[in-house]
Amino acid sequence: MSTLRPSTADALRAAGLDPGEVQTTVAVALAEDLRYGPDVTTLATVPADAVTVAEITPRKPGVLAGVPVALAVFDALAGYEVLTDVGDGATLTAGVPALVLRGPTRGLLTAERTALNFLCHLSGIATATASWVAAVEGTGAVVRDSRKTLPGLRAVQKYAVRCGGGSNHRMGLGDSVLIKDNHIQAAGSVAAALAAVPSGLHCEVEVDDLAQLKEAVTAGAAEVLLDNFTQAECAEAVRFVREAGAEVKLEASGGLTLETARGYAAAGVDYLSVGALTHSAPFLDLGMDLRAGSRSSAIPKCSR
Repeated sequence: MSTLRPSTADALRAAGLDPGEVQTTVAVALAEDLRYGPDVTTLATVPADAVTVAEITPRKPGVLAGVPVALAVFDALAGYEVLTDVGDGATLTAGVPALVLRGPTRGLLTAERTALNFLCHLSGIATATASWVAAVEGTGAVVRDSRKTLPGLRAVQKYAVRCGGGSNHRMGLGDSVLIKDNHIQAAGSVAAALAAVPSGLHCEVEVDDLAQLKEAVTAGAAEVLLDNFTQAECAEAVRFVREAGAEVKLEASGGLTLETARGYAAAGVDYLSVGALTHSAPFLDLGMDLRAGSRSSAIPKCSR
């Protein structure tokens, strides 16, 4: 496995990502392209000493996410220098380069598709998240994700949500308690499920109706997930919690759309749970083009 540049590793850590985990993910992705042999097209058409400038440019507006992950791909295949990097979380303008690199043409082209797959996917998540965040702006409600992520990509997908202005729910099964309908069924009731949780653990419980909400609040839940509640039911749930004087956070989940998001937020819930941020966000179209007239035979220093 190739070594990450210190600058790339530092950028990943600053993003809250584990460099070793990202490096492994990148290696798996590159293996899909290279397991059948080297990039024969590039080797046949590009001189070994060719150096060029590559511009990664959005074809549509959006929000950028995944630059350190893309650079980890280039680290594996090409010496390069970064000429332009607008930074993750930046609002992109169609046709304006977001990332510009200068390096060996062969390495840049071999890395192109894998780097773009990460950038397009993660930027799509950030762009979708930003749309939800904009839809509820001023209400006080926070848009957050779920565990509905692609296997092996949870950390980077949740990072992309943060780039878009959203918040992360739990990262896995062990960092907090979330009692769902099947747990309640197995335990016998909302109260029984809550009573079984060791003290000191943050605990959220999913409820299907107002009766279960009242049971959860009485039993001491810190957060309650309102599953498939209507906007009117969410407003009623908020009124109940406030009148009870309970310090309970409420999360609306299920059936939410971008068009109805503001109505749910205005009902007074604290969070909107949007699994679609990670499981259904479309790619943001970015492409890599070699800058005309930039070709040379001088190999640049590997710097960033």
